[in-house]
Amino acid sequence: MNGRTQAVVFPLITLTVLIGLWFFLTVALQVPNYILPRPSAVLEVLIKGYVQGAFWKDVGATLSATLMGYAMGCGAGIVLGALLAESKTFERFVYPFVVALQSMPKVALAPVLIVWFGFGMSSKVVMVALVCFFPVFINTIVGIRQTPAALVNMMKSFSGSRFHVFLHVKVKSALGHIFAGLQIAVVLSLIGAVVGEFVASSRGLGYLIQVAQSNVDLATMFASLFGLAAIGIVGTQLIRLVHARVVFWDRADRHSTVSE
Repeated sequence: MNGRTQAVVFPLITLTVLIGLWFFLTVALQVPNYILPRPSAVLEVLIKGYVQGAFWKDVGATLSATLMGYAMGCGAGIVLGALLAESKTFERFVYPFVVALQSMPKVALAPVLIVWFGFGMSSKVVMVALVCFFPVFINTIVGIRQTPAALVNMMKSFSGSRFHVFLHVKVKSALGHIFAGLQIAVVLSLIGAVVGEFVASSRGLGYLIQVAQSNVDLATMFASLFGLAAIGIVGTQLIRLVHARVVFWDRADRHSTVSE
């Protein structure tokens, strides 16, 4: 069995075992529905929500906030990280405040964001951008600063300008770290979107979970969580695919990350 087959078969075996354990707990041990719903009840909600379309508006709302916030947060993280890595003066002015912002729990910031940006999409987008920013920011700094000095010196010996060295040596050298940050940010972006929907929203998968909680409807909560997990898996795999295509020389270090 080759590596690609194992990457598909092994998770399927784990999934089968987990579903079997789920059946055993709910059917054989009669665990109550308000603690753990039966797989058949969750499957029924999944079909109604994702096949018949009852959840599509909520999925669209969560996806929109996630994608916009992800683009904003990651873009800002790459730009500011590159500036900070290249300028000690900029670092002295900005870095302490970036760390202070990151140290604040984002859940505590949510009410402030709602006052500033309202109950609509904007507050969720800003929340997602805030949680996505830091891992990309840190990975960009680390990646640029770990550029081999020999490569930089070689380019300078050929009269390469500072911008040329930055663009063609340092940025390319940092791409592996930047993609690692982007991969971490995918998961964090969903957390940010759901937190925003918990605090103030009338649409989205986070809102569905909150409504289902008030009705003790665990089947809908599980179906919403499965939807979030599917979005996270697809997003992560897309970033890994782009990483493999763009940074094809970085296969050995692809799984190394610098997280929060």
